[in-house]
Amino acid sequence: MSNPPPPSEDPVAWAKHLTGAFADAIHKKRAECLTKQTRNLSLGSPPSRPPPPIPSNSSSSSRSCVRPTTPSSSSLSSPRPGLRKARSKFTLTTSSSSRSQEVGPDGLPAYTRSGATRESHPPEDVASLKFRGQLMLLANTPARYENPGLLDEALTLIPLNRIYAEAEEESQMYEAEARSLGKERGKWGYQDCVIMALLRWFKRDFFTWINNPLCPICYSETSPEGMTQPLPDETARGATRTELFKCTNMKCGTYERFPRYSDVWALLNTRRGRCGEWANCFSMLCRAVGSRVRWVWNSEDHVWTEVYSEHVNRWVHIDSCEEAWDKPRLYAEGWGKKMAYCIAFSHDGVTDVTRRYVRLQKYALPRTKCPEAVLVHILNEIRTTRRERLSPSDIKRLEKEDYLEEIEFRRFEWQALEAEATKNGARRTTAPGEKRPRQSGTTDWKHSRGENGIASETVSPLDAPDARMMEHDGH
Repeated sequence: MSNPPPPSEDPVAWAKHLTGAFADAIHKKRAECLTKQTRNLSLGSPPSRPPPPIPSNSSSSSRSCVRPTTPSSSSLSSPRPGLRKARSKFTLTTSSSSRSQEVGPDGLPAYTRSGATRESHPPEDVASLKFRGQLMLLANTPARYENPGLLDEALTLIPLNRIYAEAEEESQMYEAEARSLGKERGKWGYQDCVIMALLRWFKRDFFTWINNPLCPICYSETSPEGMTQPLPDETARGATRTELFKCTNMKCGTYERFPRYSDVWALLNTRRGRCGEWANCFSMLCRAVGSRVRWVWNSEDHVWTEVYSEHVNRWVHIDSCEEAWDKPRLYAEGWGKKMAYCIAFSHDGVTDVTRRYVRLQKYALPRTKCPEAVLVHILNEIRTTRRERLSPSDIKRLEKEDYLEEIEFRRFEWQALEAEATKNGARRTTAPGEKRPRQSGTTDWKHSRGENGIASETVSPLDAPDARMMEHDGH
């Protein structure tokens, strides 16, 4: 296969080349799996009809990654009692509404198939409607960052002279490095360096990570006493749950409250919390200094930030808790965290960015909250609502970004399939710092969430106390 043209010369041809190459790779892998599956079946059952011929790749329509038809399961064995085919293509494993993830003959999740992602169906069952309501609520978080008064207040707290001075020095360093290598542009631009400087200040000087808060009277350590109802003042500032701690000093015994605020105004004052508070506040500060920002929600109880880099024309991952910049594989391949959904919300859109953070199938959890076609419908619904007041030129620009980001995701899938097919671990390159375990939080807390660098098969991240609180306060 010929090398693609450089993106800067012809982005449309480059995108078409990558799409075609990815479709060819998927096509070949599924054909091999289907052949192997048919061969194995022929050893233990009478020969059935041969599989349909694999479409050729000579036409452009073949690049839609058509899924080959497999022999009917009813012709191979009788169905077991209690199993039936659901209308949503999810197999009901019991009489309850629990679902098993739809997969193809190659074992890949349905959401990685280009053909499946174009289907769209409105939610009908209870679980899908509940998930829709949850996503609709989460979509409001970055919309609050557009409050001019909030952004002005945030700017009064940021040491702008320091931030801009560090950014200028760092951007000049990138430019000098580029010139020494004979390149026209540095790796990162000035505004990228502004966010990097903001990240360092936020992590090291502004916000505080809370495991157990210290006693406000004697400053001794405290122990958790469970949950309590938030006070009216705490509720007014976005707290739906409040943790209660007791001083371990027998002569003191003072109780300390730790409300889990979701209101960014409150976080500018308290300046403390865990991953939910950190990501919420930092995302707003990125917006305050002029960057386009996404607030990324993960169904396994974590949140982080993405900013759009005009210099490299893509969304860049940031985790303020870890002071991590552009390390999207940190969670799966560093923490050992298994994930199902990663949804990025902004004030002008929403995107399923799971493929950016889960590159290898062994780190992917089943996506059973709703059928993939229903998720596409929900995200389209949110995206349309967020863009209904934008100008046609802005909508066209955002749609072009969406298209190029989809090409980026396809490239991730292609690289993962190639690495798996060749068993060449060296090709699965990670950036420096992406292979490290989680830094923030206590050892027990990280272990309970499956984020200590060892992918746990038995402990669910939702069993952690923080997971219950994050679920209630929208994080």
